Parts: sequence; structure tokens; C-alpha cells
Amino acid sequence: TPGTFSSQEQPGKPPSDAIVLFDGKDLSKWEADEGNGVPTKWITKDGAMQCVPGSGYIRTKEKIGDCQLHVEWAAPTRVQGESMGLVEIQVLDDYNNPTYADGFAGSVYGTMPPMANALLPPGEFQTYDIVFRRPIYKEGKVLDPGYVTVFLNGVLVQDHTMIEGPTEHRVRAKATPFPDAGPLKLQDHGNPVRYRNIWYRPLPKRAIEGGTDGYLTTEATMAKRAEIAAMLRKQAEGLRNPNNPVPEMLRLAESLVYEQDADAQ
Repeated sequence: TPGTFSSQEQPGKPPSDAIVLFDGKDLSKWEADEGNGVPTKWITKDGAMQCVPGSGYIRTKEKIGDCQLHVEWAAPTRVQGESMGLVEIQVLDDYNNPTYADGFAGSVYGTMPPMANALLPPGEFQTYDIVFRRPIYKEGKVLDPGYVTVFLNGVLVQDHTMIEGPTEHRVRAKATPFPDAGPLKLQDHGNPVRYRNIWYRPLPKRAIEGGTDGYLTTEATMAKRAEIAAMLRKQAEGLRNPNNPVPEMLRLAESLVYEQDADAQ
């Protein structure tokens, strides 16, 4: 539960397929939001990336498209915010400081308030897990408006929220095409916010853009079934026993579920 997460805990280990953007050691994958290759003035301290107030935004050198994003952050005081380039998800100390609904921590800024206040006290590390799907256009027409799903400290606060367009301050978002990929940006709002354990996992293309939504193609599925069947037949060989043929027969029968084979039959 959110209440058991403490700033004293170490960040969790990223999954094996994650692309790590910050591991607590250096800012080699980041730059100032002023131009390609401009060094950032943010610092690393005690395994975290820390904003130097007045130094400006920071962004990843790498361009990121549809993804699962993991970010851990700690706010010493009332602060804001974090942005995925065009869609801003608020980083804000609202534990005891409520603000306007669509500017609250966990909101899609200017678009949708969070479903719950899942924040921990200031100073403790909060955890965002964000699933981002950009809008898809073809010949000026919207094929998929794009969506964002957000978990804050394990609590769902944005449930497949439709992206209305680039988020802005006190301006209603307008639908518009997004680039295929862009940088992750962290904002400087004059507070020494700390970040750690930042990683992402690219998501497969949606069917509407020629992908499979993560499902295997028919060819890939059949190849995998054949691979499993071959593995089971090999295991059956190791179970061969003239005095007790049942284990071998059962394993061969199991292999037939994945791929028909005359020898196994």
C-alpha cells in the first residue's frame, strides 16, 4: 500500500527490458532544455538527480515514443511539475496543500484531475508509473487520440485518459498531431526536487499503425508452439524407460497439443 513506501527504501530494480535514463550515478543521458548537447546545471546527490533552482528545465537526450515510464521523485516543499514534452503530469506537494483540480499531483495538467490523492508526505519518494500512447493521425484525421494511464504510489489516478492535445497553463488543449518520439522533460519551478530510478520500456505499435498491440503474429505464434513441442519431445527422450513407458508417453502427448508430429503420435 502507499503508506508502506518510505524515502528510506532503495529504488526498485528496473525490469530486464527497461532502458535506464537515470541510475543515480550521473547525468550523461540528460541535457539542458536549451539545445542539443548543452550541459545541464542539475546535480546528482545521494543517488538522486536534484534540480538546481533557476537552472532551467532538463530533458533526455534520447527521444521516447509510446512507453511505460517509471519515475521516483521527492518534494521538500510545494513544487511542480514534470512533463513528457507535450503532455504534463504534475509533480506537486499536495499532501496537505490541495490546489485546483486539474493541477493536482497525478493530474494530466489542465485536462483531468486525479482519481485519488495517493501522495506521501513531503520528503518521501513518490513513484509514478505512466503508460503513454501518443495520438495517431493520417492525412490530417485522428485515427487514435492517444491515452495516458498513471499510477501514483501504486494507486490508479488516471485511467486511460484521452489526450486532448498539448497541455498548457489556463488554456484548453487542442487536438493536434504529435511527433513519433520526443524527450522526457523535468521542469525547474524553483525548488530542489529530487528524482531517482528513471527508466522506460518501449511499447509495441498499435494495430492501427501496422502493429499487433503486443500480440504475436500468426507466424510467430506457430514458430513458438513448434519450439515448445520440440522441447517437450526432447524431455520425453530423457524419460524413456522400457519398464515404465507412461512418463514418456504423457510428455509426448503434451507435445501434440503444441504441434502435431507423426513420430510423437
